[in-house]
Amino acid sequence: MILIGQYDSPFVRRVAIALKLYDIAYEHRPWSVFGDADKIAPFNPLIRVPTLVLDSGDVLIESTMILDYLDEQAGAARVMIAPDGPLRREALKVCALATGLADKAVALVYERVLHKERSQKWLDRCTGQVERVLNALEADRAARATPYWFGDAIGHADITVACALRFAREAHPELFSSTRWPTLIGHSDRCETLPVFRAIVQPFNPPK
Repeated sequence: MILIGQYDSPFVRRVAIALKLYDIAYEHRPWSVFGDADKIAPFNPLIRVPTLVLDSGDVLIESTMILDYLDEQAGAARVMIAPDGPLRREALKVCALATGLADKAVALVYERVLHKERSQKWLDRCTGQVERVLNALEADRAARATPYWFGDAIGHADITVACALRFAREAHPELFSSTRWPTLIGHSDRCETLPVFRAIVQPFNPPK
């Protein structure tokens, strides 16, 4: 099994952390969608990461699709999300908000780094979306007294939020302060102290 993509991507990182927690062995190819597009294209015509190449040769794309497959491999006793019902829908919503946050944070990077002429309207729109998602996640997490988002054990929601938040904080530090989203940042910081998070990490490196 081969995982393609760099760990500074919150999407690649959430998959890699799940692989480690599920004890699923994989080979890592830290290819960049900018510098290594020609290497990624034969596996994924979208030239996006994460891309997971199975031992069978089948290729999975998009982190949500990949995690769905990994959950099946892990089995019901170890899966890091509720199998059905309201708790599953709640967890999927948290994950969707967090991946949306990460997506908008990436869009902000591209607008600032890759475009000579920036659209302030687009920057303001993406920034507003990021801040509203952070507000929603802060309120949701603050309403829960459990160590992790949905109980005593780490789940996909925790991983996804932590990966998205680390990326956003490194890429856009100007949005954050010690008083904004304290519960959310505290939750993310606790996740980052876990060995698997410390092992799978890469400082943010903007495209050039």
